Amino acid sequence: MGESVLSIQNLHAWYNKKKEVLSGFSIELGRQEVVGLIGLNGAGKTTFLNTLSGLHKGFQCDRICFQGAETSFREEAFKRCRYTVFAEDTSFRYFTFWEYLSYVEAAYGKKLSGVEDLVQGFGFADYTGVLLGELSLGNRKKAYLITAFALEPELLLLDEPVNGLDFQGTEFLYQLIAAYKERGTVLFSSHILESITLTCDRVLVLEEGHIRQTFAGGQIDAAGIREALHHEGDI
Repeated sequence: MGESVLSIQNLHAWYNKKKEVLSGFSIELGRQEVVGLIGLNGAGKTTFLNTLSGLHKGFQCDRICFQGAETSFREEAFKRCRYTVFAEDTSFRYFTFWEYLSYVEAAYGKKLSGVEDLVQGFGFADYTGVLLGELSLGNRKKAYLITAFALEPELLLLDEPVNGLDFQGTEFLYQLIAAYKERGTVLFSSHILESITLTCDRVLVLEEGHIRQTFAGGQIDAAGIREALHHEGDI
């Protein structure tokens, strides 16, 4: 895995405290690494990413360390180092893509680069002036993905990034994820096995709020991951 960029120890998360979604969840991410989260519905993938993104309030954690320093999910310095593309995002519905891009530049204090190439790669050129709320799920997802890869945060979080994308967008996304190791670390969840096997350095199989099994390097193959999930038909 190499040098650690993010370490989370003993995370518990819940919607109803009597029934935890994540229980004793610990994870460590290396610098310039692509890590995939996979699991059946209800395993805790989205809850974990929402918690890591500072959106989920029902949690407790022993320790969170980012780039060698203790932090919290809502610490301003940590927030400026991460960006999340959510599975479904209906915020900023009255912004056009260009207006949203300007907002992100101001929020992060950073000029975004390579936007035009990303727009072309995703086939998004005809939609940059449309309100985000009027876009289809796939095109809205492209708007946020373009923003994410143009921003180049140290920690890029993607929740089901393939959902809604067309073939062109999916193939381009795989290329971007695989190449992102030159810039930072990617953590993404997916129920699409192809997206995991084509891009990841490590795959974490989640089951009932725990990491049940880890695959790395040459161990990452579809058959092994299916077996770990106990239900071949779900992938």
